[in-house]
Amino acid sequence: MPSSDTQTPLLHEAVEGCADYNGRPVYRSISGGWRSAFFIIGVEVAERSAYYGISSNLITYLAGTLGQSTATAAENVNVWSGTTMLLPLLGAFIADSFLGRYRTIVVASCIYILGLSLLTLSAVLPSSRDSGCQTADAISLCSPDPRQVILFFVSLYIVAIGQGGHKPCVQAFGADQFDGKHPEESKAKSSFFNWWYFSMNSGMVVALLILNYIQDNLNWGLGFGIPCIIMVGALIVFLLGTKTYRYGIKTEERSAFLRIGQVFVEAVRNWRANSSAIDCREEALGIVPHQCSEQFKFLNKALLTPNSSKEDGKVCSIGEVEEAKAVLRLVPIWTTCLIYGIVFAQSSTFFTKQGATMDRSISPGLDLPAASLQSLIYLSIVFLIPFYDRVLVPTARALTRKPSGISMLQRIGTGILLSALSMVLSAVVEMKRLRTAREYGLVDLPNTTIPMSVCWLVPQYILYGAADVFAMVGLQEFFYDQVPSELRSVGLSLYLSIFGVGSFLSSFLISGIEKATGRDGHDSWFANNLNRAHLDYFYWLLAGLSVVQLAAFLYFSKSYIYNREGTR
Repeated sequence: MPSSDTQTPLLHEAVEGCADYNGRPVYRSISGGWRSAFFIIGVEVAERSAYYGISSNLITYLAGTLGQSTATAAENVNVWSGTTMLLPLLGAFIADSFLGRYRTIVVASCIYILGLSLLTLSAVLPSSRDSGCQTADAISLCSPDPRQVILFFVSLYIVAIGQGGHKPCVQAFGADQFDGKHPEESKAKSSFFNWWYFSMNSGMVVALLILNYIQDNLNWGLGFGIPCIIMVGALIVFLLGTKTYRYGIKTEERSAFLRIGQVFVEAVRNWRANSSAIDCREEALGIVPHQCSEQFKFLNKALLTPNSSKEDGKVCSIGEVEEAKAVLRLVPIWTTCLIYGIVFAQSSTFFTKQGATMDRSISPGLDLPAASLQSLIYLSIVFLIPFYDRVLVPTARALTRKPSGISMLQRIGTGILLSALSMVLSAVVEMKRLRTAREYGLVDLPNTTIPMSVCWLVPQYILYGAADVFAMVGLQEFFYDQVPSELRSVGLSLYLSIFGVGSFLSSFLISGIEKATGRDGHDSWFANNLNRAHLDYFYWLLAGLSVVQLAAFLYFSKSYIYNREGTR
């Protein structure tokens, strides 16, 4: 019960708009904050370790165990990755409209575990490749059992469904543990996104190094089984924090989906109406002070009935129109980040295939798995995020006098620039790799290691990680902050969909280039023999597209109006 002691009035201060797991008022001193966030961050670390334990080396499994060509394997990885990044839109809709974030996380985790269990089963089943079938030129002449392939892909997409419900809700639920209206918790909430990404990547570094080694040197059954065990542990950890969490209280007003949808419907219905009288009418009637932004003024027609009058309860309010405008303002930013999504897809596909052809020896008889090179991205993130949060932000804050140092859009733009530079560096390194193959007469010996250290790839991985520190975290915070509060899971799923659509676009781009450059018996840019391929051309193409993207992003960023007062 609240205490009357004047010295401890805040110990039992109730958090507005939140309840505990029994639906009772929740108190600041015993709920939420970092105590709850640590449980949720732990769950995300485990889930991302399981996810990347599969996705990081998936192209190796497809091209090796399942015998697919390099281009086909890359396309399948991109399609699956795209699906996993788009399904959060559905998961977020279910969470925000029906189940709530907590229940959605629990259900999604169970689906996730089912998918991982079946994936492990598909890997341990006997296959024709285990029976010693003949090979020629290192390309197998026999195919795996079709039933095994079907089980593998079915289980892979069950994992995608589980991830679709899990991913948008966990981060939104974690951020919900901080009260944005409380001065101290508001500061902690801004840091939450940085430390969330730091913790997630710390766990992924360890998982990638261990799981990729097991998959390449022991067996795939164990390599897929460990992620399954990790997810079981993640669900247990999440449930342990149940009594400490803050849960949002469902309001009686209409769903934000319905409110925003009605604005667009009414604006279309009233497209012939003259909206010039809206401002005067609102001020004359004294309904609310004038709040309509100048952007997307056609939506102001939702304030009118077909006869250009305003009747309470039958038309949209100014607040609802502003919500719709806030969502619509996200579209140009979302669109101009899609090339970044394409660039993001390359680390788990062609970067890995590149590294597999180079000298990866650590000591006699011990080679670094090619997929483990991705851990360099996460290591750079682990080191750069504390530097960003503790050095760059305070320095920028002193110069700009903004709480976050730089705005969210400035942070995203910096990341896009760094991603373009990483593609330039990747193209230069690939040109040297091809030149080395020619100098040593290895062009037609694709299975012979090129005498060029894999350390040449380190700078592009580090630059890739630096781009993520700025763009990835910036996108997370931006799409969480700039949507109506009831749609924060949807906001985060919109951020994820950038990488989903980016993966699909990458797949379409690869498929189109493969057909265009591989005609008449010529080697395509993505030939199975990478010594005759031209990944450098592809990287130069992505670098050029990234520059165009950055120019468009800067153009739309200048006119962007932030949705909340005081937003960076």
